[in-house]
Amino acid sequence: MAKPDESVDAGAGAVIRRATRSDLPRLGRLGALLVEAHHACDPQRFLPASGRTPAGYASFLGTKLEDPDAAVLVADHEGTVVGYAFAAVEGYDYMSLRAPAGVVHDLIVDPEHRRRGTGRSLLNAALAYLTARGAPRVVLSTAERNEAAQRLFASLGFRRTMIEMTLELAPIDHDGQDQRSERDDE
Repeated sequence: MAKPDESVDAGAGAVIRRATRSDLPRLGRLGALLVEAHHACDPQRFLPASGRTPAGYASFLGTKLEDPDAAVLVADHEGTVVGYAFAAVEGYDYMSLRAPAGVVHDLIVDPEHRRRGTGRSLLNAALAYLTARGAPRVVLSTAERNEAAQRLFASLGFRRTMIEMTLELAPIDHDGQDQRSERDDE
């Protein structure tokens, strides 16, 4: 396994490397794609993408580029970022009843570049980073309906440990907004 700061050939012409500031616009678009994919799985649970999502996601990921406990890794195919992984080393999380661990927060590959091993390469690079940082275990979450991601994770040894359940307490409109708060403002 390569060192976490080295570029790695991911096959199919892609190279896995650390993200840079110049990658942020493309990372924002991929982050918006991640938001859209989750929202499509369950519009009540996941927030919808908006015109501001790419810039907001890029800004958020930009704050992680220099964080020593986080890594934003990209799959670069001939100069174009076609996927990314965002992982971090985190301490105790009493809300999750979790001891210190590595957490894979995001993993996405542009649909036109899927089924080529890019997601697996990004995940392996994230695991190498977390291993090098001393993470004793790695946790991640996936949408219930994202069976392809679940198969990938299981193939690398991940096991199911938690199930999130959601109950809607207020009507949600088609944009994912709580209609109760709008009524309260009237």
